[in-house]
Amino acid sequence: MAHRGNSAAAPENTCASFRRAVRDGADLVETDLHLTRDGAFVCIHDATLLRTGGVPVAVADVTFAELKRHPVAFGRTGFETERVPSLEELLALLPPETGLALELKTDRFLEPDVARRLGEILRSSGHLDRTAVLSFAFERCRAVKREVPEVALGFITMRGSLPRAGEAGMVGPFWPVLLGNPLYPWLAHRRGFFVAPLDDKPDRLLWYYRLLRCDAVLTNDPAATLRALGRSRA
Repeated sequence: MAHRGNSAAAPENTCASFRRAVRDGADLVETDLHLTRDGAFVCIHDATLLRTGGVPVAVADVTFAELKRHPVAFGRTGFETERVPSLEELLALLPPETGLALELKTDRFLEPDVARRLGEILRSSGHLDRTAVLSFAFERCRAVKREVPEVALGFITMRGSLPRAGEAGMVGPFWPVLLGNPLYPWLAHRRGFFVAPLDDKPDRLLWYYRLLRCDAVLTNDPAATLRALGRSRA
């Protein structure tokens, strides 16, 4: 699962990082979703552009057009034209076989009309059946599920908690949880959950995740992780 695209090779959550992750052969692309003032779904982790664009602009306070005025290259040479992409821009570059994980970063997803619009975009693009929505605040996922019954849900946690059986398809425990409780994946599998550790630099522990029979790994560098797994396209 490519964490914010290939954020090792390109600025995170940009079309450049998503294209690179697809080219590397990632099975799934993960990104974060916020909403602009005019309701556009945009791929950015933080609530502001301060870290990624160097300006204290709050995503929720500007329109999508205004957001597009600001580069998000992190000062990295060769990416000066990159801007915060919309969800639609990401969907347009994903091939049919690539899955999508959307981390819901705002309580706006508790609003029924916002959840419905998200479902409509995913459905009209043909991606709904291979998309999961994720959040640390699982009620956001439940709210989307009420309006979009077909969408898969994922629960991300910094602790060893598990949602009720049948609520989620995937759990993403912070990786130290698995060090402290090696039985966590076994317990999750018994409840029917797919397990993907929350670890964006997983290569050092791939042997352990395999031993615990984790189902997927998250990574900032899909190319390197695929090589470590013996699945490189090179």
